[in-house]
Amino acid sequence: MWLIVNAGSSSLKLKVFDDEREVAKAFVGEIGPDGHGTAMREGLAQAGVPLHRLTAAAHRVVHGGASLTATCRVTPEVLRQIEACVPLAPLHNPGNLVGIQAVEELAPHLPQYAAFDTAFHATNPEVATTYALPQSARDLGLRRYGFHGISFAALVRILRQSGELPKRLLACHLGNGCSLAAIVNGRSVATTMGYSPLDGLTMGTRTGAIDGNAVLRLAELHGVEEAGRILNRQSGLLGLGGASDMRALHAAGTPEARFALGHFAYWAVRHAGSMAAAMGGLDAVVFTGGIGENDAWAREKILSGLGFLGVSSDPEANRRNESQLHDATSRVAIWIVPADEERQIALEAQAVRAGEGV
Repeated sequence: MWLIVNAGSSSLKLKVFDDEREVAKAFVGEIGPDGHGTAMREGLAQAGVPLHRLTAAAHRVVHGGASLTATCRVTPEVLRQIEACVPLAPLHNPGNLVGIQAVEELAPHLPQYAAFDTAFHATNPEVATTYALPQSARDLGLRRYGFHGISFAALVRILRQSGELPKRLLACHLGNGCSLAAIVNGRSVATTMGYSPLDGLTMGTRTGAIDGNAVLRLAELHGVEEAGRILNRQSGLLGLGGASDMRALHAAGTPEARFALGHFAYWAVRHAGSMAAAMGGLDAVVFTGGIGENDAWAREKILSGLGFLGVSSDPEANRRNESQLHDATSRVAIWIVPADEERQIALEAQAVRAGEGV
């Protein structure tokens, strides 16, 4: 059996798979700075899976940088490279590393693997990933990477298995963090997040796209650390409408909440147009993630904004969160595909282990 670990700075999500079948899961929250080892024991106890029954563990790692572009076995060198990416994803990679260390402490001989949210976008062309900076700045790793890659890889797998993978797919991962991906024949060619998960769409607490000089002004006024906190933790829907949760904004009904919702939809449509341009057209739209799967209002606003591309949805199917949302007149297919990241990690890690001859 495989243990799949999604470790954050203060939370731990575990799932256990027997081949492709999920057999157990657990969640531990409010973890202190040095509490991941204890949390791992608690999570395994919740899941009811003794350590001796585990074949291996695989971890979600948000940022793999330019070199870690595929799921791989965790080695000292891989750990060094993940740690080197901490400045690129300071909210995520430290927790991912702690999760790996917690498993190592409990089961030193258990093989461990890492899957990277950036890896799926390694197929983006250089012109899409390169910032127009001097070479000395680009040598620091300042480039577009993209994120939510495990989620996008999962929906590509699901559509391919169903025989419905289109040539030009707009994939919309909408949750507390949000990004779009332009996927051609199953390969990412563009995405909205960039050097960090801050770029692109309006998100729960992140600004989305913002002029670099505005960032410099915040840093000048507040210092770099506080500016980073404002941009990552106090902005987005929270900064505009007073809540980071779409459900709370819908319920609030205040002018600020309505503006925040409208801002979310407006920028999703604008970025979707950019993704369609990168593909030279559009054959299908897929929604995944908490908002993408459950918020009919957000989907309707985005889809209506894409009408110029031949997108036409069935309002009743959308209201009922059905898996197929396009109506008979739509030139573009529209689906909801539930997020399946942990199974994707398990399958990719199992394939790596099989390649090792184990």
